[in-house]
Amino acid sequence: MFTGDDSLYFDTVRVPKDRISIVIGKDGSTKKRIEENGEVKLTIDSNEGEVSIDQMGDAIKSNTAKSVVQAIGRGFNPDKAMLLFEDGMQLVIISLREFAKPGSSRIAQIKARVIGTGGKTRTIIEELTGSFISVYGDTVSIIGDYLAVTYAEEAINMIINGKKHRTVYEFLERKARELRFRRIEESFG
Repeated sequence: MFTGDDSLYFDTVRVPKDRISIVIGKDGSTKKRIEENGEVKLTIDSNEGEVSIDQMGDAIKSNTAKSVVQAIGRGFNPDKAMLLFEDGMQLVIISLREFAKPGSSRIAQIKARVIGTGGKTRTIIEELTGSFISVYGDTVSIIGDYLAVTYAEEAINMIINGKKHRTVYEFLERKARELRFRRIEESFG
C-alpha cells in the first residue's frame, strides 16, 4: 500500500503483546537491527500489539524484515529470527486452530506431542533437519532452508495427524541422509 511519504510501501504485523518488548530489544537494539538489515522503519504500537513496517529500500529485504518480526512474534529469539536475512532461509507458520475445535484441549495435546517429553521431539526434528522450531500460542513455526523446512513441516504434520513418534523419527532419519547428500551436492554445484 502506498503511503505517500518517504517510504515505498508499508505493512502491519500483529504481534502478541508479551512479545513486543522482544521485538524492540534492550534499548531498541533488536528493532534497530531489523531496520538496518531490512531497510525498513518500524513503528511499534505496544498497546495494540501492532508493528508497522515501512519499506525504505529493497522490497525483498523489507519482506524479510516482516518475516523476522513474525518469527519473533511466534516465539523465536531475535538471533534465530535474524537468520531469515541469510540467503535461502524461510519461515513457515503452522496454525493449530484448523486441527481442533474452539475450546477443546486438542491444541494443548498437539503442542505437547510436537515438543515431546523434555523437548525431545522438537530437538530431534531440529537436529535431523537443521531447522529451528518454536511452539507458541496456537502455532508451530519453523525457520530453515527450503529442504529443512519442508522435512520439518512434514514431520510436524505427521505428529499432528497422530503418527507414532517412532514412525516420525524413522522418516526423519531417512530424510536426514538425503538432506546431507543434497547439501554436499549444492556445495560443489
